[in-house]
Amino acid sequence: MRRSLIGRTWPNVVAVVLFVFFAFPVYWMISTAFKPTKDIVSKTPVFVPLDATLEHFKTAVNVPKFWTYTANSFIVTILAVVLSLVIATLASFAIARMRFRGRKAFVLVIMAAQMAPWEVMTIAVYLISRDNEMLNSLVPLTAFYMMMVLPFTIWTLRGFIAAVPKELEESAMVDGCTRTQAFVKVIFPLLAPGLMSTSLFGFITAWNEFPLVLIINKTDGQTLPLWLSSFQTAFGNDWGATMAASTLFALPVLILFVFLQRKAVGGLTDGAVKG
Repeated sequence: MRRSLIGRTWPNVVAVVLFVFFAFPVYWMISTAFKPTKDIVSKTPVFVPLDATLEHFKTAVNVPKFWTYTANSFIVTILAVVLSLVIATLASFAIARMRFRGRKAFVLVIMAAQMAPWEVMTIAVYLISRDNEMLNSLVPLTAFYMMMVLPFTIWTLRGFIAAVPKELEESAMVDGCTRTQAFVKVIFPLLAPGLMSTSLFGFITAWNEFPLVLIINKTDGQTLPLWLSSFQTAFGNDWGATMAASTLFALPVLILFVFLQRKAVGGLTDGAVKG
């Protein structure tokens, strides 16, 4: 009886410890954003901001071109995710349903692209953007972000499509649907968990990207990750504004994750093992 109780208890204890370990930095970031400056620089840590203030958030949003950078981040992230979903849906259908020469090689290329560090492409993207006079433009950023998330999206959706019985598609075609109509009416609705999980992954990846925008976008083409460096001055860091800016930067991802949580988690595991 005692061993059984211990066996049930220790996994919960480990889970609580891990939760606190990973959640505390997030809590500290958010709480610091609301602390007055005197509590932030105090030698005694203040865990609960009793004198909460919004002054640091006002400082963050009043940085020049904040709303321009916010719009840039949403534009390039949403476009990259949508384009990758459209291309990946068609590509994953071809891989899962069709047999063509070079199919296995194509799958290997996708896996290799997924494992490759994308930082090695920044110089090439910079040179292409410079030669085509697209520096400080959102076009190369959107294209690069789409390429970053495309391999994972193809691989995940391939698993979902392969898990859909071919008989459903064939029955729709027997009833008069073309192959395109069968895909749209039968297969596509069943891809919702996979589309949600890959959308979340793509959004986080594109939203957080920093090295490329640092290299090719110096003025109005900047995004929010670069905006976070605005609070580092010659006199040190404005930690209150930095934490407020970090909280604002993380907010869209947290909201999206809350809405897609169930479908996204199930979609990532199902797409990884099926097919």
